[in-house]
Amino acid sequence: MSGHSKWANIRFRKAAQDAKRGKIFTKLIREITTAARMGGGDEGSNPRLRSAVISALAQNMTRDTIKRAIERGVGGGEGADLESITYEGYGVGGVAVMVDCMTDNRNRTASEVRHSFAKFGGNLGTSGSVSYMFTKKGIITFMPDDDGKVAVTEDEAMELALEAGADDVMTLEDGTVEVDTSPETFAAVVDAFNAKGINPSSAEITQSPSNEVAIDAEAAVKFMRMIDALEDLDDVQNVYHNASLPDDLELE
Repeated sequence: MSGHSKWANIRFRKAAQDAKRGKIFTKLIREITTAARMGGGDEGSNPRLRSAVISALAQNMTRDTIKRAIERGVGGGEGADLESITYEGYGVGGVAVMVDCMTDNRNRTASEVRHSFAKFGGNLGTSGSVSYMFTKKGIITFMPDDDGKVAVTEDEAMELALEAGADDVMTLEDGTVEVDTSPETFAAVVDAFNAKGINPSSAEITQSPSNEVAIDAEAAVKFMRMIDALEDLDDVQNVYHNASLPDDLELE
């Protein structure tokens, strides 16, 4: 992924996150609850739960809120009938899209996801149609503050991260320091930074595309509206894509 297109993707994603923090908390709590229900409430023996907790902490969720979500998951009750399902498809310009959902009604969720694709010129594909284009990985970011300062330099991050098992460290165009890990070493790398009092701006297990598809500004606006529509769905947890967005793209 090139630095320019990568920053464009991150910029719009962050704007969406800032505008939808309440919905993000709801999705994170749902993931924590489901992970605890499926694998138990011990973060040390439940990698999915550990990853969910790390993501929640990076979004400044309190430990008390996380604890209540874990207890609700272990105790069963509300949300016990939720199942995870991933939909795959294409947006305008042939951009590959993966949509992770949690649902208690597959028919409802499939209908809503299909409608969001179709409304903005995309189409829902079959299972496996695009997933081969993505690799699951951990991404830990340290973004500049309002004064342009970053919590850790690339050299400092590299020393800590690589020793803890990270795959790569880089500085993006806007000054953000990004650390890439495998899903298996993700938690250990985050813990290495936390042990030094260095807290990431974001930390998550994501799906990284093996290649990008460049789209022009007109297509990009339509595509990002589709992504927004998908992320607004209550059953949708995460949306991944391989679009390379124009650097000067402006959304209304």
